[in-house]
Amino acid sequence: MSRIWEPENKFKKWLEVEIAACEAWAKLGEIPKNALDNIKAKADFNIQRIDEIEKTVKHDVISFLTSVAEFVGPDSRYIHRGLTSSDILDTSLALLLREAADLIIADIKKLMEAIKKRAFEHKDTVMIGRSHGIHAEPITFGLKMALWYEEMKRNLTRMQMAREIISYGKLSGAVGTFANVLPFVEEYVCKKLGLKPAPISTQVIQRDRHAEYFTTLAIIATSIEKFAVEIRHLQRTEVLEAEEPFTVGQKGSSAMPHKRNPVLSENLTGLARLVRGYANAAMENIPLWHERDISHSSVERVIAPDATILVDFMLTRATGLIRDLVVYPENMKENLNKLKGLLFSQTVLIALTEKAVTREDAYQMVQRNAMKVWKEMQGSRGQGVKGLKEFLLKDKEVTARLSKKEIDACFDISRYVKNVGYVFKKVFKN
Repeated sequence: MSRIWEPENKFKKWLEVEIAACEAWAKLGEIPKNALDNIKAKADFNIQRIDEIEKTVKHDVISFLTSVAEFVGPDSRYIHRGLTSSDILDTSLALLLREAADLIIADIKKLMEAIKKRAFEHKDTVMIGRSHGIHAEPITFGLKMALWYEEMKRNLTRMQMAREIISYGKLSGAVGTFANVLPFVEEYVCKKLGLKPAPISTQVIQRDRHAEYFTTLAIIATSIEKFAVEIRHLQRTEVLEAEEPFTVGQKGSSAMPHKRNPVLSENLTGLARLVRGYANAAMENIPLWHERDISHSSVERVIAPDATILVDFMLTRATGLIRDLVVYPENMKENLNKLKGLLFSQTVLIALTEKAVTREDAYQMVQRNAMKVWKEMQGSRGQGVKGLKEFLLKDKEVTARLSKKEIDACFDISRYVKNVGYVFKKVFKN
């Protein structure tokens, strides 16, 4: 990814745009064929020379054109005919962002494959689902992975759309009126470079396109952060249902040799904050003065390489993290039982309502027994605590409606995962 943003590649893109414009003018008969042949044969640039010229002229495109002219000679007078700097800058930026998008799209697909593999590996690995950080009802670890896969499918679509929205060029002159350049030139150059001509522009392509691109990167980064935060929680000592890989020779703390910290996930969490900041900067680039100013330019020189490189890095790191994640099914099973059957409370509630008990009364009956479990667990960490089933079997109001067999049936964990296959078919239908 970083290669895309090297000066060599950037200036190559500038030169591609300039030469394509010369070809268009030649087709219109405005540049002699021998001059075009000379331009295409000799046009080149020297980065050190560009930097040297810019120290004097304080203008990067002029410095570039001067360097190219030194290679081409007198025929260089035809280069940049009727164009303004932003014709070159914005059209080439579209090429660079599209190139970056292609890498990110490939990265997303790799991450999706890693998630999919773990999803099917743990399709039936039962674990507790949590809401507010508190035990709720059982899910499977595969369902958690399937959820992430579906989110990355949406991110793939978003990135493909962002690639499309950014793939527009403009060669319409100083304020977008085609005063000194013909529309054919724009159409020819864009078609040759695989871009679409902006339907209308000022001196610049409008920055809402770029904002959508960088916002898409921010959403992708935030999805990765979401996955990373979940892994961080699952790795907590009190939970330890999944853990980042800890390689031979790795050290977790300079002070405490026992530490195995979720450093990869924490790193991803932090980087997502940067990418969201770049998206905000891209939003602020949308309102420019009149037909243009260059307040956006300094911003994009930073956020374009930084955001794309970071997201490329994040996707690659997340892929390795998911691929090598250590999963502890036995700990998941142990954690399932920590609340002594409280996770079955809704099933009991439903069973009571099926016996003509009002929902309000059924809720009260189940809750009062559930609260007994909570109370007994205070300070005991579950040792010697009676479970929800035991309390229910001693509650005469409950047993007047439900038999022991019916109560036992409420505590069958299979009912919670019976539709995992249905969900998988919806997510992985292709």
